[in-house]
Amino acid sequence: MEIKIWILLEKYERGKLSRRELIQGISLLAAAGSTASAAGFKAGNINHVSIQVSDLQRSADWYKRAFGLSELKSSLKDTVILGVGPAHITLRAGKAPGTVDHYAIGFDPFNQAEIVDDLKKRGFNPSGGQVKDPDGLVVQLSSLDGHPS
Repeated sequence: MEIKIWILLEKYERGKLSRRELIQGISLLAAAGSTASAAGFKAGNINHVSIQVSDLQRSADWYKRAFGLSELKSSLKDTVILGVGPAHITLRAGKAPGTVDHYAIGFDPFNQAEIVDDLKKRGFNPSGGQVKDPDGLVVQLSSLDGHPS
């Protein structure tokens, strides 16, 4: 990026760029550089959304009937997982029905330790395999297929 800034400055000094064009060029380079290197990983999909419900069976039946979703096998207690293409909706019996308690973003390649380390270096505060958004909603970090590690 230094070379590109140097070229812009040289053009400005020779009168080939206005001050406004110089500032715009440097701003665009800075924005592109921070976007490209902001994360050492890239989100690949929304893996799943977890919703708290008051009546697990009633909600599962509703989602199946309304959207033609199929139930996936789960060993989790008080949980129904419904397939939506390559992703899924997790229904959980919960104390705050109608609440999305978290969603998971899938990454490929997935290395939880590296993603957590990268988030910390950039000023975020991940805890384990998750980080909270500005409003406190939990974002789970997972592989594209939903495995947390």
